[in-house]
Amino acid sequence: MNPPPARLTARSMAFVLAGGRGSRLRELTDNRAKPAVYFGGKTRIIDFALSNALNSGIRKMAIATQYKAHSLIRHCQRGWSFFRAERNEYLDILPASQRVDEVHWYQGTADAVYQNIDIIDSYGIDYVVILAGDHIYKMDYEVMLREHVDTGADVTVGCLTVPRMEATAFGVMDVDASGRITQFLEKPAEPPGMPDDPDRALASMGIYVFRWRFLRQLLMDDANDPNSGRDFGGDIIPDVVKNGKAMAHRFDDSCVRHRADAPAYWRDVGTVDAFWQANIDLTGFDPDLDLWDTNWPIWTYSESVPPAKFIHDDPDRRGLALSSLISGGCIISGTEVRNSLLFTGVHSNSYSRLDQVVALPYATIARHARLTRVVLDRGVEVPQGLVVGEDPQEDRRWFRVTDTGVTLITQPMLDRRAAAPD
Repeated sequence: MNPPPARLTARSMAFVLAGGRGSRLRELTDNRAKPAVYFGGKTRIIDFALSNALNSGIRKMAIATQYKAHSLIRHCQRGWSFFRAERNEYLDILPASQRVDEVHWYQGTADAVYQNIDIIDSYGIDYVVILAGDHIYKMDYEVMLREHVDTGADVTVGCLTVPRMEATAFGVMDVDASGRITQFLEKPAEPPGMPDDPDRALASMGIYVFRWRFLRQLLMDDANDPNSGRDFGGDIIPDVVKNGKAMAHRFDDSCVRHRADAPAYWRDVGTVDAFWQANIDLTGFDPDLDLWDTNWPIWTYSESVPPAKFIHDDPDRRGLALSSLISGGCIISGTEVRNSLLFTGVHSNSYSRLDQVVALPYATIARHARLTRVVLDRGVEVPQGLVVGEDPQEDRRWFRVTDTGVTLITQPMLDRRAAAPD
């Protein structure tokens, strides 16, 4: 009997691109980069890419940061400090630090890797998995690596299978019957369909697998090209499609599901609406994203906090939560909570009602507040009697209200409202 092949992840590293602000999340990224935004009750968005790498067997990782990186760096130091160099494990945080010259920070996604070539060389790896640090999904990268090797590809691009006309917001792969990419099209008005399903298209996930020696030379050539935008999607991948062998990997084949018939779950929570919806979806009876799956856990920094507490049981003053996720350290004091997700340390006081609320850590809701379809930023102090979600015109005077009626509330918004003349 032949032994199973050695896992390619043992010879690979994950390079996570985590420098972007994520401006479509509006005020949620005023003080933190998008990968550092909270998600799911206790995790941060970046935890999904890092957990996928760890669960896949990758023990060498690097995180390139740039925009307002302190929150992200602190989270990784606290939650991901268990790697041991003596076991040949590493997690390096690589802030933009003018390593090439004294003028330029990271000029693009490809440049973020190029500026750290010497560090990647020191890892002694054969393959590199380039990851975006701002998406929610579960994926076994070993499957994609194995496909990359078996097809002899120069680059393998992770792809979502989406309805064809929904692909207009993505980079789209035009492929032949073997899965070889013949064109890479950025946000095309008429996306090409798949050979076996013309009504669906292959959209880039921003996940790429390369043999490191091949990518290293590509990056050096790209750095010497004055016309390059220093970007994977805009420069590196189109170049390989034209001059090498680029293959598309379907996420359906490597998605980690909690049940056989579950859909391939992937979310870009890059807008306030998408962020709110993905969090509220977790309160459903059987959500498509299973955070309880111990076979593929999402690792994170876990604060030492007491259990959630519910107090008061009078007819009009009852601490309860229905179809909701309530994290540790929360105190639900005489508040009715429905279809909501409360992060660590949220305190809600008597006679208040929360419906479809996503409350980030340590938010406080005073008495008699009524909040519907709301996102509360970390640490906000909702004043007594505030009503949001019932009068959109009034809400827009003070807060960020999306086209679908979700209201984002931050502390500066509340401060401006409190300071306004009566």
